[in-house]
Amino acid sequence: MKKLLLLSFAILSFVGCKKEIKDLDSATIISRAIERAGGNIIDTATITFNFRDKFYRAYRNNGAYRLERCSDGTCNDTLDQLTNSDFKRLINNKAITLEDSLISSLAGGVNSVHYFSVLPYGLDADAVQAKNVGESVVNGKTYYKIEVKFDEEGGGEDFEDNYMYWINTEDFTVGYLAYNYHVNEGGTRFREAYNERTVKGIRFVDYNNYKTEEQFPPLESLDSLFENGKLELLSKIELENIEVTGCSSC
Repeated sequence: MKKLLLLSFAILSFVGCKKEIKDLDSATIISRAIERAGGNIIDTATITFNFRDKFYRAYRNNGAYRLERCSDGTCNDTLDQLTNSDFKRLINNKAITLEDSLISSLAGGVNSVHYFSVLPYGLDADAVQAKNVGESVVNGKTYYKIEVKFDEEGGGEDFEDNYMYWINTEDFTVGYLAYNYHVNEGGTRFREAYNERTVKGIRFVDYNNYKTEEQFPPLESLDSLFENGKLELLSKIELENIEVTGCSSC
């Protein structure tokens, strides 16, 4: 009888544990994903890397940031600099005057690369509206599907863009993401993470970047389209020469 009671308790505990995992809300899933990616280290880190023909550098200090893009590692020729308060371009270390429309475009380009480089870091911001829309199996692994939208206030110029993240239910890594965008006539992209590596406790990945035949298909359908070979590989998003310094906990 005692063995039967112990077995029953074990079964109930297992079921309860599984139910707790299944019932995780989006905020908890995102929090665990950020932690898994090294979020507490990113909080105070300086991260540098090369992407395509540019050099990028990010200084972060518990919410304060300075995100830079340079023509080369010395940043003496052309330096684009985005902070919490403004954007400026420096040429030969001198700030130049820019049209407002150009400021918006340049700032968006700088922010976009830095944003994707440390995802899912930042998905716990106040402007984020996140929702757990279920689970799916992609290439034999199970993922939470997290829909992300942004408030107009604090969501940036592209607040109308929507995202979907596939977060592994076992280790809370982001395996895939999809988003739609509305600039330049708009479209949809699906990214597959690969080449995972950890630098000073921060997880970095590269992406296979796919485009869809339909301009704005439902984002939750992108995993199915991917598995059925319905997406076209457009490009690769590869970060090179990654270095992490200045962090208080690495």
